[in-house]
Amino acid sequence: MKKLITAGAAGACLLMQPALAARPPAHSQWATVVNNNDTMPPLEARNFNSYNQPSVNLDGLVVIRARSRGGPPLGPPTHGIYTRDMAKRGSPIVRILDRTTAVPQPNNLGSTFVETPSFPRIDMATATIATRGNHPPAWEYGETRAGTTGIYANPFGDLITGASKLGAVAEFSFFEVPEYPGTLFEVFPGAPAVTGGDTVVFKGNYTTAAGDGRTGVYYRQLQDQPIGDDDLSPAGGSAPVVLIANSSSTLIPGTTTVFGSTSPPSAANGRVVFAGFDNEENPTLGGLYLAPLEPMPDLVTLVSIGGQVPGESAGERFNGLGEGGAFDGRFVGFWGAWGDQTKIVRLYCSTEGNKDRIDYCNQALVCEGAGEPIGDPDSICDDESDPRYGQSCYQDRRVPVHQGIFVHDSRTGQTRAVARTGAGFDEFLYWNYSGKTPCTGGGHGEEGAEDDGEPARWRSSAFVAVSGRGAAVWTAFKASRGGTGAAGNAAVDGIYLAKSPGNAPLVTLVDTTQPGRTLDPEAPAASVVTAVGIERDGFRGRWLVINAAMEAEGGEEDSGMAGIYITRLP
Repeated sequence: MKKLITAGAAGACLLMQPALAARPPAHSQWATVVNNNDTMPPLEARNFNSYNQPSVNLDGLVVIRARSRGGPPLGPPTHGIYTRDMAKRGSPIVRILDRTTAVPQPNNLGSTFVETPSFPRIDMATATIATRGNHPPAWEYGETRAGTTGIYANPFGDLITGASKLGAVAEFSFFEVPEYPGTLFEVFPGAPAVTGGDTVVFKGNYTTAAGDGRTGVYYRQLQDQPIGDDDLSPAGGSAPVVLIANSSSTLIPGTTTVFGSTSPPSAANGRVVFAGFDNEENPTLGGLYLAPLEPMPDLVTLVSIGGQVPGESAGERFNGLGEGGAFDGRFVGFWGAWGDQTKIVRLYCSTEGNKDRIDYCNQALVCEGAGEPIGDPDSICDDESDPRYGQSCYQDRRVPVHQGIFVHDSRTGQTRAVARTGAGFDEFLYWNYSGKTPCTGGGHGEEGAEDDGEPARWRSSAFVAVSGRGAAVWTAFKASRGGTGAAGNAAVDGIYLAKSPGNAPLVTLVDTTQPGRTLDPEAPAASVVTAVGIERDGFRGRWLVINAAMEAEGGEEDSGMAGIYITRLP
C-alpha cells in the first residue's frame, strides 16, 4: 500500500532502541482543520492529499501548505497556501495562492507560482502570513528576464512581494543586498518569519563580486504603497532591505571571527532570534542570538557553543545547537547536543516525493540530453550486505548520543532542559533529503523548484515550539522512542508537551501507536497514526496545530487519511 505521508513529516531511519518504561498520559482533544476529504478552493476540483507542518496565530488562524495528487484527467497536482480560522465554527478554507495565482508586482510577464518550497508562517499577533514562492522569471527589462523566487506576504489584504531576486534591476534596488549595492539575493533558504503585521524577516544567500558565496539575516518593513515611479500595485512600497547579521562582516559576539553561517530566523514582538556559527557542520564558535529589528543592531547572546548544558555535570558543554529555534517574544525553544559519544543512523533514499531527487539520491538521475546517470557521490549503492540492496541506496550519518530539547528565557537569561536522550527518548533529530539536483530547470522534475537553491543532500532538523504565559512556558516537541510502532516502524514518533518550571508530568499529545481516530473521526476504523509533524510557529497561546497521517495495515490504496489537526490546551 502507498503510504499517505504528510509532506515534511517523515523522519530518520533510526536504530532500534530500548522501549520507554512508562508511557506518559495522552491528550486526545483534536479538531480537524483540513483533511483528505476536503476539496481545494476555489474550484473544488481536487482533494487535499499531503501537507507540510502548519502555523497558527494567537487567534486560532491556521496557515497551511498543501497539495493534491496529480494525474489524469485533471493533469499536474495543485500546490498552494491556505488558511482557516479555527476560532469560528464552520469557517471556510481560504486560498492564499496556488499554481494559478499571478506573482505579485513586480511582474510584467504574467508569471504564476510554481511552488512554495517551505512551510508557511504567520505573525503571532495578526493575520499576516509569509511564504517563499518559486516561479518563472517575473520581470523583463531589455533582453533580460529575472526574478524567479521571492518572499510573499499579505499585510494589507492582497498578496505582495516582501523580498525578491530582482535586486540587480535598477528600479527595484530596494530588493538588493544592502551591504553590497547592486547585488541580488539568489535564494531565501528556509521559511521567512513575519512580525508586527508588516515586517518580513528572512535568511538570504548571495554571491559577492569576488565570487564568494555569503549568507545573512535581514528584514524589510512593508508599506501600503505602490512601487516607485511605475506605480506598480498592489505592492509593499520601496523601503529597503535591512541587514541584521551576515557572513561577510558581522563578528560572532565576543570574538574576532566573522559568522560562517546563519539560520532562517524566528521573530516576534519586534525582535528576532537566529542561530549563527563559524562553521555550520562542525561549529566551534557561535550560538543563538537575539536582536531588535533595527539597523545595525547589537546582538545579544542567548546560548553559546561551549556553554554549560543545564542539568548536566560541570564541564558538559554544548557542541551543537539547532537552527530551527522557536520564539514567542520571550522564550526560545531549541535543540542542543553535547559530549563525544556518537551513533550511526542509516538513511535510505526515499521512494516518494520528487522523482529527480529520488533518482539523484540513488545515483540514477539522467538529465535531458545526457546519456549517463549521475547521482549523489556520498550515496552507497553497492553494499550487497545491506538488507535493501538493489532497492535503495543509503548514507550513514553520525549523530550525537547526548542531545535534548531546551528552553531559554530571554528575560531572565535562564536555560532549562525540557527533554533529553536517555530519559525516555532516543532521538530528536529527523532527516530529509532535499535541495537542487543538477537537472533542475532543464525540463526535469515538475517539482524541481521545491528546494533552497542549494545542492541536494541529507539535512537534519529538530522540531520544537514554545508558548509562554508569564514566567511559565509550555514546550511542544517531536521525539522518537524505542519500541515498535505502526506499520512496522522501528521507533515510535510522537509530539510531546512539557511545562517549566515545575514538576508537571510530560504529556503525549499524539504518537504513532495511537488509533487514527484519536486525531480524525474520518480516519479508517482500523487505521493507526503513522506520521506526525510540528513546526516552530505551530504553538501560539493555547492553540497548538500539527500535521499527521494515518493508514490501516493491509488496506487498499487511498484507504488512509492525512490532514492538519488543532487542539486548544487548557
